[in-house]
Amino acid sequence: MQTLLQKYWYRLRSSLWFVPATMTCLAVALALCAVALDRTVTNDWLQLLGLSYSGGAEGASLLLGTVAGSMIAIAGTVFSMTLVALSLASSQLGPRLLRNFMRDTANQVVLGTFVATFLYCLIVLRTIRRADEVAFVPHLSISIGVLLAIVSVGVLIYFIHHISVSIQADQVVARVGRELDDGIDRLFPSDLGDPGSAASRAPSEVNLPAEFAREACPVGALEDGYLQMIDADALMALASKEDLLLRLERRPGHYLAKGRVMLMAWPKDRVTETLAGKLNAAFVLGNQRSAAQDVEFSLQQLVEIAVRALSPGINDPFTAVACVDRLESALCNLARREIPSPYRFDEHGQLRLIASGATFAGIVDTAFNQIRQSARSNPAVAIRMLDAIAQIAGHLSSAQQATCLQRHAGMIVKGAREAVPEAEDVLAVEARFTTATRALRVFRS
Repeated sequence: MQTLLQKYWYRLRSSLWFVPATMTCLAVALALCAVALDRTVTNDWLQLLGLSYSGGAEGASLLLGTVAGSMIAIAGTVFSMTLVALSLASSQLGPRLLRNFMRDTANQVVLGTFVATFLYCLIVLRTIRRADEVAFVPHLSISIGVLLAIVSVGVLIYFIHHISVSIQADQVVARVGRELDDGIDRLFPSDLGDPGSAASRAPSEVNLPAEFAREACPVGALEDGYLQMIDADALMALASKEDLLLRLERRPGHYLAKGRVMLMAWPKDRVTETLAGKLNAAFVLGNQRSAAQDVEFSLQQLVEIAVRALSPGINDPFTAVACVDRLESALCNLARREIPSPYRFDEHGQLRLIASGATFAGIVDTAFNQIRQSARSNPAVAIRMLDAIAQIAGHLSSAQQATCLQRHAGMIVKGAREAVPEAEDVLAVEARFTTATRALRVFRS
């Protein structure tokens, strides 16, 4: 249930309507409270506080009508500018980055400010009564409406600046890089518990039952979609309650066709149709990948920007270099962390869940493979990738990590030798390859 709530909260944060709708509801409540206060507080108190509107009913109606009309017109303009920014981001940087722009809180707050001000003025406007009726002019409410209009002007100026900055490639790359760092901090904690505990045993210390491979029961997906999140705590609770051993066959980010095996459960005779439904409930599927438990998704966003920048139609190696810079920071951060053990035990030390996640080698492959393939004939990007490998080498903790980076360094220099026509450029790439190899030799020797 908690994972499902996280999924819906993530969807709300990624929508353009949630924050404006919330601000609109607050504006309605503010208008009702302000009008009620106007009905109970005399104008003497309002004049003493400097909150009284000095005009009559006709002027108040004209003022609020003007503000309301202006706000709804500006809201339309803001929406149009947002669509232009989304279109530009989709064509230049990649369609998967639209989610980042939609999640931008500033855009949501700006749109909500104008809609909320419009609705506030509309509600207050209908309470004004002229002299031929029971005269009533909500002085405090009108003053608040004027204040909201002034605030909206400032918000409009801020939005013009913000939208101009947010579509710049370096800003987009930085935002995705921060999301990647947050994902690494969340999924690869620096403190995994006491060494030697059951939760941190090495894979070589865990012996699976001999019957597991031939007797485990496959549990398939009930629908199509991308695996976004897995509720590991719920799986652990079910495994302990039913005395099962579970092994995940897919991890967040994988696409599942209906019926495809998600996990294996043993013993087979305890897996009923009801239990299979409960196990399926721990898997959250959606129409697109999510960064909630999938660190490679944010990596691929940076890779997509870099590959598009290196395409002949765009030819922007500077953006590709900026992406490599952010990938370097993320991999340095990841190299300092221990990959969590896939084996999870209950409070009695019994193995209950095997959940293999992303590995350092797999993440490095995701980060470098496509950029390296697209940058074979671009020595500037190849040199920057080798510099990044040399920097990451200073944060490694094992020989396996060094071997992985050395393999990528070898493929980068090999591609440059085959595709770069200028001999001097090839020599520059080889010089950086030598530097990277020396930095990695400490762990490889």
